[in-house]
This record gives sequence, structure tokens and C-alpha cells, in this order.
Amino acid sequence: MLRKIHASLSVSISELKRNPQAVIDDAHGEAIALLNRNKPTAYIIPAETYEMLMEIAEDVELAGIIEQRRGEKADAIEVSLNEL
Repeated sequence: MLRKIHASLSVSISELKRNPQAVIDDAHGEAIALLNRNKPTAYIIPAETYEMLMEIAEDVELAGIIEQRRGEKADAIEVSLNEL
């Protein structure tokens, strides 16, 4: 079965075990596919990339909440500035 690898770099688990920091350094900030028996089992990404992805995921979640609330009928009462 063919599998798509979503990284231009890959490393086997045994290679990673030998010298993990060297593998990370050699990637120069790019994502690394971790292979087990020639199948991707995980991806190693820089911390900054992971943090950015988490922020994007949070933004998507918040956008969903906003869209949901837009559809809700609010019991709004109009007031003037003088009434405040």
C-alpha cells in the first residue's frame, strides 16, 4: 500500500535513537517523517511550528464559536448613551 509522506525528510526510529539531536539539527527547521518499517508513524517538527499550529487550531475553534453565536437570536435591548 502506498502512503503519502508529508515531509521532504525522513528518518528511521533506529537512526533517531542513535543521535536524536543530530537528526533535528540536520533538518534545519524542516519537518521530519519518523518511519517504522518504512511507514510514517510520527512527524518531528520544530517547537515554533507546533506552537503556530496550536494557535491556528485555536483560531479555527474560536471562529466556529463566533459563527455559531451569530446564528443565535440575542435578546438585545437598544439603549442610548444617555441611558447608560
